[in-house]
Amino acid sequence: MPLPSHLDNVALEELEKKYDTALNTRNNGPRLTRVIYWATIGFAFYHIWTAGFGTPVDHVHMGIHLSGLFLFIFVGFPLIKTTYSLKWHGPSLWKPGNVPLYDWMLVGLSIVAALFLWFSWRGFQGLGFDLPEQALRQGDPSGLDVFFGSILIVTVLDIARRTIGFVLPLIILVFVSYALFGPYMPAQILKHPGVDWRQFVNNMYFPAEGIFGVTLWVVSTVVFHFVLFGVVAQRMGLGQFFVDNAMILAGRYTGGPAKVSVVSSAFFGTISGSSIANTVSTGSLTIPNMKKLGYPGHFAGGVEAASSAGGQITPPIMGAASFLMAEYLEVPYTTIVIAAIIPAMMHYIGVISIVHFTAKKLGLHAYPKEQLPKVVQVWRDGWYTIIPLIALLLVLFSGYSPNMAAFIGLNLCIVVGFCAFNKPASLVVPLALLGFIFWKASPYSGEGYSPSMAGMLAALTILGTLHRNERQSFRDLFDSFHVGVQYALAVGAASAAVGIVVGVINTTGVGFRLGFMVTGSAADMATTIAPLFDWSGLAAFSQGSIQQFLSLVLIAMACILMGAGLPTTALYIMLVAVAQPALAQLGVPPLATHMFVLYYGVISEITPPVCASAYAAAGIAGANPFRTGISAFTLGIGKLMVPMVFVYAPVMLIVLPEYFTWVGFFQVTITCALGVFAIATAVSSYFLAPLKGLWRLPMAIGGLLLVAPSLGSDITALVVMVPVLLQQIAAKKSLGDTA
Repeated sequence: MPLPSHLDNVALEELEKKYDTALNTRNNGPRLTRVIYWATIGFAFYHIWTAGFGTPVDHVHMGIHLSGLFLFIFVGFPLIKTTYSLKWHGPSLWKPGNVPLYDWMLVGLSIVAALFLWFSWRGFQGLGFDLPEQALRQGDPSGLDVFFGSILIVTVLDIARRTIGFVLPLIILVFVSYALFGPYMPAQILKHPGVDWRQFVNNMYFPAEGIFGVTLWVVSTVVFHFVLFGVVAQRMGLGQFFVDNAMILAGRYTGGPAKVSVVSSAFFGTISGSSIANTVSTGSLTIPNMKKLGYPGHFAGGVEAASSAGGQITPPIMGAASFLMAEYLEVPYTTIVIAAIIPAMMHYIGVISIVHFTAKKLGLHAYPKEQLPKVVQVWRDGWYTIIPLIALLLVLFSGYSPNMAAFIGLNLCIVVGFCAFNKPASLVVPLALLGFIFWKASPYSGEGYSPSMAGMLAALTILGTLHRNERQSFRDLFDSFHVGVQYALAVGAASAAVGIVVGVINTTGVGFRLGFMVTGSAADMATTIAPLFDWSGLAAFSQGSIQQFLSLVLIAMACILMGAGLPTTALYIMLVAVAQPALAQLGVPPLATHMFVLYYGVISEITPPVCASAYAAAGIAGANPFRTGISAFTLGIGKLMVPMVFVYAPVMLIVLPEYFTWVGFFQVTITCALGVFAIATAVSSYFLAPLKGLWRLPMAIGGLLLVAPSLGSDITALVVMVPVLLQQIAAKKSLGDTA
């Protein structure tokens, strides 16, 4: 039976709603549902317009973005989520549109609080108020500032709780308590003078830090657009094109469906920064096929979850935290993309190696040839879907801003997927895009496109308009916008709320205090451990080296433990404030520190007991969620080790010239890949033949030594693994003789 060539968007949406709580909203009844639907379309168009034609001043734009979040979340997410509160119970005077009156009150108050800075920026007089301009109120907030600032703090915490749960708001409340009660902290290193509520609101409410700070700015100006691009591109057909090409590349080899899952998730990860979206979109096809071939359900789900969790670290469109990283480090986003290429490859090498050896052990085969898509047909039917991604990368790597790249990518998605000559009215879009491109190339637009850039973008626009493949309706486009906005609600709420944490860190310096605590604890442990290895004379066992390693382990443990209940973006923001000062003392480059925290934050997506991607995959596979999580964590073992490598050998990140040499790069990269490969044989207990008992241990040790970036450890690894290689050759020959 041939494989399905089309993924049902409605079925995918239902699966995502089941496993992604951010999409599981209440039924508002037919009338309000229509109003909110069109409001999300307007919200999406506002962001697309500002990406291309200029974003309003920061407090205005973020206020508008926050207003949209408040409206959609308070209307869509009940105070307490239950089966009853999500259902539509008919018209009610006390619950218009199934939304209680207190939620409507919160909508009004929160939107006024979000927009108050805009209206009061220049000050105003009237209604008994004489409010000076904001510059004069900075540090000395008025009563109205304190009132609306307090409302904003409370409502921001509430929308974070409604979308992602209690954990993040509770952690933020700990930071708030620390800011307010600094003099009463039990540890001397944590004590500070403290701030009163009025000053706290001043710091959290006024722009530059706090809620209207860098996190909300990046999400509202960049992340939202890339989330929208990922959804529209996938719905337009790019996701299916990736799956079909993954079938062509990997389906013909041992354990075909599982390798298709890895390759398709890697492809899909290039346009989606969401692990759950990646899991559901590719897993709805690959997981059933893996089970049919003979993989256990928990393993099939684990393969998909581990592969999909790589979406947040797979260039060019990574998770929201990567855009924040570029902002924090004050480097172009393309720098982060280039730095992430090799570490992402190591993750997928680890997953696909374990998949391959497990398939060998279970005796599983490739797809039958007649079930594989034909290369010519796949490219004939889907070549046009890749045009928007090409244009996005072209703009991004030519030095333009990420939101401009997303603007071009989104508009080309609309041109390629929804505009055609048999729908004459739709041709307004490609004509308008061509007009925009040539306007940006003119001297009237300021710093616009170069002639060559304008020519390439115009050619792609014309090519996307002329292709003869079937287009979707504009209703499908609006549905994609609606789903994209829903995806963005949780990350928007988290970014606004975690801005409070950033404000507290800037106000109190707690990040440096916690960093010193980490390095201090590691130094105390290193003082105890180092004398035990004095006899070795190796630099790797010196007190400084042990302290650095223990600091990394402590931070990694904090990432994994806190990641059990936090979205990656919020976790990254909080822990990098601790990791940066801690690891800077030990000479670790800032980029390596930020990437280290990001990687261990993403690992939480597949770390039991809370691993959303694994649970979604388990639901599709009909397997035990916890066991699926264990399988996913085991398969993602490469991602667990690679961060240690680029901390000790930043040459892997490519973009740090003071560390980069071609010899060092190839030595570290190749031996790391071989080490991940060796560890995969130990995990799957198969190499050339079954790898039984204690024979797995030397392969695991040798793999770890190869991963460690040192010529001495590489030589030691080969010595350790040679007996296993000889045993495997003999075992394979014995199996051949038996056969």
